[in-house]
Amino acid sequence: QVQLVESGGGLVQPGGSLRLSCAASGSIFSINAMGWYRQAPGKERELVTVITSGGSTNYADSVKGRFTISRDSAKNMVYLQMNSLKPEDTAVYYCNADVVLLSGILRTGYWGQGTQVTVSS
Repeated sequence: QVQLVESGGGLVQPGGSLRLSCAASGSIFSINAMGWYRQAPGKERELVTVITSGGSTNYADSVKGRFTISRDSAKNMVYLQMNSLKPEDTAVYYCNADVVLLSGILRTGYWGQGTQVTVSS
């Protein structure tokens, strides 16, 4: 019913920047919270940042001041601008959304397939 597709990952040197995008499509009436999670090898998936429909944001302490989340509600898009990247930011980054479907039902926890971010010299 709803698909999330991430893009923008890649290999970047420490101190560099990347911008991730996530496009939501399908039977969408509106989207409530959208967020980014990441999972490094051997570790559990963790919340990176989230943005509500009203634009309120929350960030993990490890990325505060370096990462910025934004969204374009008209296009059902969410973005993650990542600056001053560190090797410890290396992970698969996943987009997440809570969606109000055309039927009026709220469904939480839609996930994208993930995009790899590797920070290495």
